[in-house]
Amino acid sequence: MSDKSPKSAFFDLKATHNPNRWTLEVTPSVCVGPPRNLFMFGGVGLAASIKAMEGTTGRRVIWAAAQYLSFARPGSIVDVDVEVPVTGRFNSQARSRAHVGDQEIITASAALGERPDDLSEQWATMPDVPKPEDCPPMERAQRHDEELHDHMELRVAKGRYGEARKDGQMSDDGEVYLWARPKDGRVIDSGMLAIIADFIPSAVGNAIGKNAGGNSLDNTIRIRHVAPTDWVLCDTKIHGVHGGFAHGRMLQFSQDGELMATASQSMIVRVHD
Repeated sequence: MSDKSPKSAFFDLKATHNPNRWTLEVTPSVCVGPPRNLFMFGGVGLAASIKAMEGTTGRRVIWAAAQYLSFARPGSIVDVDVEVPVTGRFNSQARSRAHVGDQEIITASAALGERPDDLSEQWATMPDVPKPEDCPPMERAQRHDEELHDHMELRVAKGRYGEARKDGQMSDDGEVYLWARPKDGRVIDSGMLAIIADFIPSAVGNAIGKNAGGNSLDNTIRIRHVAPTDWVLCDTKIHGVHGGFAHGRMLQFSQDGELMATASQSMIVRVHD
């Protein structure tokens, strides 16, 4: 389905002379937030942590979990320091600390590796939805500054975004189905899946029928198999909202229905005027 030409990553994580340290320049293309108050998208922070741990260990990620602690602003340099306390025959246990100077931004843990086993099956099934080209683009506010969404293509197969979510009616099931892909032919890998997983808060507005979203407190992603695909179908469900917080999950499928990953997170609910 995808072409075989080399594709570049969504962000430029650089190795250093220290195999346990990686650096990322925070540019507007990896940021979100109000104009003149941009900050690095949490999913980019998790993705950078994953790629740093994969680079240090030489193994693919099985699962990774991040706790979001603070913000990195455009123009800053994020250092990602990796520790590998356990290395086994087939898997490693690692953790990372992403920081700007002394300010810790994201702490992450992960297991990485792969066992020699041919067994492959899935019991999660992709919803029956229209093809990406038959779905309308996600409605978003007009703005003049660059940010992360300018480099993503998002199409809505089910759910309310923009004006449609402001009717004040609670969703019957809290679900949205969203097709997502990076623009400019960027690669869909474990890092890209981690970035897309952080779109779970975008389903909050659909769930509660308001112009709302959320600030992620954490993100956990479990990678089954990164299959060749041009689009990722995000089967997202907000499980519940209470006390100003929401909890939700996402299943990520290739266009062919291959389950690539599952993700879950908790978030602060933000209702906008």
